[in-house]
Amino acid sequence: MLVMRKTLLFAVVLSTAGLAGLVLQTLAENLPGYTDTPMLPSGKWHVHDPKRPQPPVVTPAAAFSLGAPAPSDAIVLFDGTDLSHWEGDQGAAPWNVHDGYMEIKPHSGYIHTKEKFGDYQLHVEFSEPVNPEDPGNSGVFLQGVYELQIYNSDDNHIYADGVCGAFYGQSPPLANANKKPGQWQTFDIIFEAARWNQNHQFVRPAIVTVFQNGVLIHYQQPLLGPTGHRILANYDKELPATGPIALQDHGDIVRFRNIWVRNIQDEEKP
Repeated sequence: MLVMRKTLLFAVVLSTAGLAGLVLQTLAENLPGYTDTPMLPSGKWHVHDPKRPQPPVVTPAAAFSLGAPAPSDAIVLFDGTDLSHWEGDQGAAPWNVHDGYMEIKPHSGYIHTKEKFGDYQLHVEFSEPVNPEDPGNSGVFLQGVYELQIYNSDDNHIYADGVCGAFYGQSPPLANANKKPGQWQTFDIIFEAARWNQNHQFVRPAIVTVFQNGVLIHYQQPLLGPTGHRILANYDKELPATGPIALQDHGDIVRFRNIWVRNIQDEEKP
């Protein structure tokens, strides 16, 4: 009788394990993404590969630089009152300003800073929409061409190089440090522009270090080139030494506040 019970239990375990494997296989097959896109330089993953491992979840502390006042030498790009430092493709920035934050006006277009920057420290605070049908898709474009993704990665699933904190189509974050929709979050970014020499020969890629909510998610990460969808980014043409900071309108209602930037000056060389 004991042998029969063990046999039945073993059969149930095998059946359950088989079912679980089938479910996991089905989930993997149904994840959004592409396998007909170019391979990334590592040779392991396609751009937007659905099988690329998701970053581990790390719960951030309640606050890190949230609400941080701008340093004395910073340029305050948004203080909660107006969009005077920003413009859209057709002139004045068309987004809405309420109660100390700006909010995307869906399908009105990206906005970008009037001023252009080279190497800098950037602080951005953002909040994802609470509506579960709104994935909160947006992004911060460094020099106007490299997208640091904003996305509700807490409730929505997307390929690893498209989650919140990823450099879109290139590098997933080291950790998923997202907060719940409706909570304010921070990006603290150190950006170094790509370099070309006097003969217009490519010297090195753009390099970025990013903290999200106080968690390091990119450390001296070289970027493959300007962001694109379903493409392998590259530096096939020389980029200007400076460019605007842009915020993406992807049709979702994402909020931003407390945005400031500090230019990084060249250090004296020994």
